[in-house]
Amino acid sequence: MKQIITIFLSLFFGAVLTIDAQTKYVGGDISVLQSYEDNNVAYYDMNGTKIDDVLQYMKGSDVGWNAQRVRLFVNPTRKAPDGSTDAQVCQDLDYVKRLAKRIKEEGFALMLDFHYSDTWADPANQWTPAGWLSLSDEELATKVYEYTKECLQELVAVGATPDFIQPGNEISYGMLWGAYGTKANRCYTSNDANWDRFRTLLGQAILACREVCPQAKIIIHTERAGNWSTTRGIYERLASVDYDIIGLSYYPFWHNSLSVLASTLNQLASYFPDKRVQIVETAYYYQWQPNDVSYDFSSIWSISPEGQKAFTQDLITELKKHANVDGLFWWFPEENGNGPNSKVLTNWVNRGLWDDNTHRALPALYVLKDFLGDQTTVCDIPADRPSAATGTFTLDGRRMSGEPLPQGLYIIDGRKVAVK
Repeated sequence: MKQIITIFLSLFFGAVLTIDAQTKYVGGDISVLQSYEDNNVAYYDMNGTKIDDVLQYMKGSDVGWNAQRVRLFVNPTRKAPDGSTDAQVCQDLDYVKRLAKRIKEEGFALMLDFHYSDTWADPANQWTPAGWLSLSDEELATKVYEYTKECLQELVAVGATPDFIQPGNEISYGMLWGAYGTKANRCYTSNDANWDRFRTLLGQAILACREVCPQAKIIIHTERAGNWSTTRGIYERLASVDYDIIGLSYYPFWHNSLSVLASTLNQLASYFPDKRVQIVETAYYYQWQPNDVSYDFSSIWSISPEGQKAFTQDLITELKKHANVDGLFWWFPEENGNGPNSKVLTNWVNRGLWDDNTHRALPALYVLKDFLGDQTTVCDIPADRPSAATGTFTLDGRRMSGEPLPQGLYIIDGRKVAVK
């Protein structure tokens, strides 16, 4: 209500007021969606009505997302180094171009997540792609630059320019360690070993990002949200790296309570005040939580659709207390069981936003948009500002042409704005 009153004061009393409202983003890592659709897996809303286009549905008012995340592997056709295979590891460049183009065409912001591996890259697995294993550290840095640049150029060419780029996934202990099982190139905050190498690799990746996608925001993604001392140590050691956003994974069953997350976010605001923060991965079980979770919060949020929704609501309530946080992404929301014509997954994860058994949307899907809140901005915009170049629309969807804007409320560059 206070926001609405402010707008009317500006319009009717001529007060000049500018609110620094940071655009917020909410969405999910939907990297398997294209595979599901290619295999004719059906999606339904919470009431059982078939969803013809999942991306359009996510953009619609019921869900209200404005961003999507997609991962990219170097050569995912290979088996994992331990000999296992995983149907989720299918995102080569051609796959990503196809999905990312659709994401951008639907009007979402796009986050591109480079894994710099043939398989999962995470705190325990940062294995160098098989085709890069013979390279020296100097040659590897050049390869990272060239590969990143080529991938981004191809995405730009098909109209899928990323808005956010992660040069590495959950790189809490470095990346591109070498062959499977090696410990030689891992980074720890307790000593200086390997950090120069890590910073060089990151620097070359980011250089390519800046050259090809200068408007994109660079995210350094880690997953030690439950351990402030390690998180601080990582970002202090990366202080010389050119990036914009601190990206965190936060899963309560691995990273502890919301109060622990809140403490980390407060500390980040204090120690790194120039960096925005995004929760680039989160999720919670709606059925069959494993027995080996680090923290069991089932007494607070039951392992049920209702418990998953309650976790989501509580997480959003907490994040809204932190002005430095402007992004929230659910990991693998599109999980939807196995299709009738193929086995898209070998094992269910059971923390997506569609029920694996019924293929119906779960309640948590519909509350994530609450993170966005009211993103109205009140600006002192000159009355003679032409609107043709600004992408300006009335609230009922009519595009304004070149005439000066009269006083009123508009959608300008995707945000609600009051013009005085």
